Amino acid sequence: MGVKISCILSPFLLYCVYKKHRKYNTMDKMQLKALAKINLGLDVLRKREDGYHDVRMIMQTVRIFDRLALVKQDKEGIRVRTNLYYLPANENNLVYKAANLLFEEFDIPGGLSIDLKKYIPVAAGMAGGSSDAAAVLYGLNRMYGLGLSQEQLMERGVKIGADVPYCIMRGTALAEGIGERLTSLPPMPPCNILVAKPGISVSTKYVYENLHANDLRPEQHPDIDGILDALKKQDLRGMAEALRDGNVLETVTASAYPVIGKLKETMEENGAAVALMSGSGPTVFGIYKDRKLAEKTCQALKEADDGRLTRQVYLTEFYNRKKAR
Repeated sequence: MGVKISCILSPFLLYCVYKKHRKYNTMDKMQLKALAKINLGLDVLRKREDGYHDVRMIMQTVRIFDRLALVKQDKEGIRVRTNLYYLPANENNLVYKAANLLFEEFDIPGGLSIDLKKYIPVAAGMAGGSSDAAAVLYGLNRMYGLGLSQEQLMERGVKIGADVPYCIMRGTALAEGIGERLTSLPPMPPCNILVAKPGISVSTKYVYENLHANDLRPEQHPDIDGILDALKKQDLRGMAEALRDGNVLETVTASAYPVIGKLKETMEENGAAVALMSGSGPTVFGIYKDRKLAEKTCQALKEADDGRLTRQVYLTEFYNRKKAR
């Protein structure tokens, strides 16, 4: 008979079922949740000679999540299923890459099926794919008793994508380098987060190619230090002030897609302390102290322009790591 383990044991884990294996003391099945992220601030310092960009950004996990079921198979091979027909169900999916990385490194016998239920908006600047990959790395480490620490999982995660190490770490963090150098930060003060994605998709490659990072003027760079100071003081009002114009990528994305400005305007007119685009867009989030105002704005966004202003709207909260005792 399987043993269920409460998700309280881990921010990833929903439940698992144990099964003995001659080489590994494995879990036969595991269900996980992969949480989305937003960028509380995003600055691009320069474009490097290797084509990558040096960034300085503040990452924050939110309680919007995909669900994944990992099931051990006797037959070799990794099989992926998703609830969205347009997502790849092969080696081009990051969950496949994450599983394959550990299967090859540790010579894990048998195979694996991955059932991915997507709820995080796709191509939305919320690291949904990276978070899914992070959950697979975490899950296989637990299922097969690989004994990898969080730091070791993060070292492997960066081979899959720059956001994967953060999605393993989660919470509030400063990301530097290409996003792989992470520093844990004080948690965000309690508040309500309204997240809205318009019915468009934005190419991250297009945004960075059109940013011309090395030509940015000093005043175009966001006040990342101001955001960090407000976090340290747990000052939500100071945070909102520092967050205005806090995403340098808006200079590209919002100019190309006016709906982003309309979403920000609608949120702030309806009581948001501040509204900002996340990542390369097009998702916009608003920070609300008052839950009722956030609920009212959520409904207003759903009805705006006969429902055409936004495709997906979520009222959620920040996820913060619990302090070690």
